[in-house]
Amino acid sequence: MASGAGGGGLFSRNSSGNVPTMRGLVSFIADLRNARARELEEKRINKELANIRQKFRDGGLNGYQKKKYVCKLLYIYILGWNVDFGHLEAVNLISATKYSEKQIGYLAVTLFLHEQHELLHLVVNSIRKDLLDHNELNNCLALHAIANVGSKEMGEALSSDVHRLLISPASKAFVKKKAALTLLRLYRKYPAIVQMEWAERIISLMDDQDMGVALSVTSLVMALVQDNLEQYKGSYVKAANRLKRIVVDNECSEQYFYYKVPCPWIQVKLLKLLQYYPPPEDTHIRKLIREALQKIMDSALEMPKNVQQNNAQNAVLFEAINLVIHLDTEQDLMVQISTRLGKFIASRETNVRYLGLEAMTHLAARAETLDPIKKHQSIIIGSLRDRDISVRRQGLDLLYSMCDYSNAQQIVSELLRYLQSADYAIREEMVLKIAILTEKYATDVQWYVDISLRLIAMAGDHVSDEVWQRIIQIVTNNEELQVYAAQNILQYIKGDCHETLVKIGGYLLGEFGHLIADTKGSSPIEQFLALNGKMRGCSSSTRAILLSCFVKFVNLFPEIKPQLLQAFRAYSHSLDSELQQRACEYLTLATLPTDDLLRTVCDEMPPFPERTSALLSRLHQKHATTSDKRTWVVGGRDANAEMNEFNLAQSTGLKRSFTNAGPTRKDSTPVGANGANGSNGVNKLSDDLAGLDMNIDTNKVLKAPNLASAAHLSPDWEIGYNRLLLRAEGVLYEDQQIQIGLRTEYRGQLGCVIFYFTNKSSFPMGSFTTTVHNPSSENLKTDIKGLPETTITPEGQSHQTIMFEAKHVFAEAPTVRVSYLAGALQALTLKLPVVLHKYMDAAELSGDDFFKRWKQIGGAPREAQRIFGMVSKNRTMNPEFVRKVVQGFKWGIIDHVDPNGKNMVGATVLNTSEGGKFGCLLRLEPNYDTQMFRITIRATDEAVPPVLIKIMEDRLSQGIEGLN
Repeated sequence: MASGAGGGGLFSRNSSGNVPTMRGLVSFIADLRNARARELEEKRINKELANIRQKFRDGGLNGYQKKKYVCKLLYIYILGWNVDFGHLEAVNLISATKYSEKQIGYLAVTLFLHEQHELLHLVVNSIRKDLLDHNELNNCLALHAIANVGSKEMGEALSSDVHRLLISPASKAFVKKKAALTLLRLYRKYPAIVQMEWAERIISLMDDQDMGVALSVTSLVMALVQDNLEQYKGSYVKAANRLKRIVVDNECSEQYFYYKVPCPWIQVKLLKLLQYYPPPEDTHIRKLIREALQKIMDSALEMPKNVQQNNAQNAVLFEAINLVIHLDTEQDLMVQISTRLGKFIASRETNVRYLGLEAMTHLAARAETLDPIKKHQSIIIGSLRDRDISVRRQGLDLLYSMCDYSNAQQIVSELLRYLQSADYAIREEMVLKIAILTEKYATDVQWYVDISLRLIAMAGDHVSDEVWQRIIQIVTNNEELQVYAAQNILQYIKGDCHETLVKIGGYLLGEFGHLIADTKGSSPIEQFLALNGKMRGCSSSTRAILLSCFVKFVNLFPEIKPQLLQAFRAYSHSLDSELQQRACEYLTLATLPTDDLLRTVCDEMPPFPERTSALLSRLHQKHATTSDKRTWVVGGRDANAEMNEFNLAQSTGLKRSFTNAGPTRKDSTPVGANGANGSNGVNKLSDDLAGLDMNIDTNKVLKAPNLASAAHLSPDWEIGYNRLLLRAEGVLYEDQQIQIGLRTEYRGQLGCVIFYFTNKSSFPMGSFTTTVHNPSSENLKTDIKGLPETTITPEGQSHQTIMFEAKHVFAEAPTVRVSYLAGALQALTLKLPVVLHKYMDAAELSGDDFFKRWKQIGGAPREAQRIFGMVSKNRTMNPEFVRKVVQGFKWGIIDHVDPNGKNMVGATVLNTSEGGKFGCLLRLEPNYDTQMFRITIRATDEAVPPVLIKIMEDRLSQGIEGLN
């Protein structure tokens, strides 16, 4: 972020274009440049510092002189010399009336003062004054200072003023841009500074006519969305709409075209923002996104020769490809990108190859089938030997993600072959991925053991503790692996092998050495000599494991007990306290009169408990610290099926091992400092995934206020709502600025609601936004078929269509939040008259059929009854009123059925798409003398009567208006 506004640095030009005369400063800089030795420069600086210190001490300096001396201090500081005075004078310059002096003051503050500096609290009031100033240049200087220093105290004190500058209609576009980026800087350091109630107003600025403001605000929203998905969900529609207007409608000013590409920066941000949310269900939103994506794909068919245009076009194209993969619903687009990615990974351009491999890795993480990717397997394997290490890394990620049972052995073999010559920077990651793939896709026990031991033998120091511990866990939990693993590890130990193999050998031979003791070359003494021969060259932790192995040999192989006791005696005098204590304990244990305690301690280890592998958490930690949270993890579709679970090997061919991990043992025999029961082992699942940080903070989501919910209904919302409960069209809400009309039509389980928004004022409404909140979303499906215009002209009108499908019985009506900019943000929250009875069709029945079905349905729980009275003083109960209400609620009235002629009975059919049709019967008993009602409703589904009674009671008791 620049340090000044309208001209920065130590010099700013005056109106004539000349540098203001500060001859002393110019002369001082010339002296330093002419100094031929560091000693001469230091001498000149010390002389100047002494002079400045004396000037400040004497006082009486005017603004120009203070500015000049502070400039000299700044220049000295920039050269790397320590400046320990003059900070207060620099702070005082912020309060100057002249812009040039104020500018130097702010520059000095941003350079001299850090977040915890004691003078920082002195500048807060001065900065606030400049934020409130009507001079835009002063606003910008203050914003730059806040962004650059960005202390918590300053952010808490001034963030509301920064927000005010951002949303103020009087703020110039360049001030809004800087205010948005300042809030972004503060939020990244102290998220609590951005308040929840700002969300709606910030989102509305994504529609700003100035592309620079929209770009800056989108950057801010992207950061906010990653931590507050629910709170900022309104940004999704804004992003989809703006993307379509830029890409399809070419709504972008010429100054924001970059080599014929309309504002590629905001296109990339909008495409990325759309990936943070699940694919939309609304038809219109999907259509907007589809049109934009198709236009981006079509525009990229021709590769321009201009490098800059090509880069901008590719940036947009690859982010569009990522969005197509994320949506996973546009099959035509998926076919296009599969073909195109194959060309990209074979490109001569390094950047294009890298981006193609990255996009294909994303495709492998989401795709239903890997067949389109496997067609390019040879090219992908070749990328492991690319001249660019970034491409090599990405090729490794892709091979890991595209691996399955059909190609696992080939890919693992290639990775092992490449491991020998791979860069040291990626060897540990390669080892992890090879170990995971070997475990996950092993169908042959010998192949798993061979590959695992060969991997450790080749990788050596690049094998993390999780890898070799995992091998021990799997071998322990699978009997068919134990003999083969013990034989193979012994052969490795007899030769020249890495220390990690010695650790594995110490554990496995101690546990399963007796299984191979009768095999040629694997006698007890040969096992002991092989392990003992490695003792001298190993670390203390490995020696501890071998001593634990030897005490188990005492129990298993009494014939070599003298040699084992000799080893314990040798290490009982070790300088290492851990080894000494261990050897002494084992020596005592082995020389007890009876072997009972020894057998108990050295009993066979039980299987490891079933827990998720720690290899995955280790692998994904490399993405944990990225500022932009990826919406997928490197790995196949199974790894991305549940983002909060990485159960690696639930589908493996081996019997138990690949769902078992977690070395928590009940025996008292320690394995070593970093052994299988050490702190580096696998803990519970939540610990394994610690640090991944790929899920939303649910606390923030739950605390976020939903302004579109019924809890925030606007005053006077009931008038239009009550009127439209029994009508198909009318005015839902009206005030001096806006009129909202509705026209509805219901056929079976489908309902169509058309909104008409009329601007009654003499000024335009900008950033016009509607947000539907549906608390009954499981039973009432919402599908937006259109969006209103973002700007409604004076006396103009816009409309929107929304479909509501009743899937089952629902109790709560949806609400709509209407917001727009008319100077300040104006917002309304209204309840929509989309209630259960709208999906009913009046039925015609004879008296006999009515009573027959009434008895068939029976009483509770398929019956509900309520007694209530009228509370409205504006209307009195009469037969005409009651009959109109019952008919308005879609009941077919059956006359001359009830013995009491004043009572009413009716029948209706409720239509739902998943529950089917429900027959409903009504008996209404009005008492015109006491103004009381008794309602009884029976239905073929027990969920229906309580809901219908509640609706009718609320309306009858109030006396519905507008029935005529």
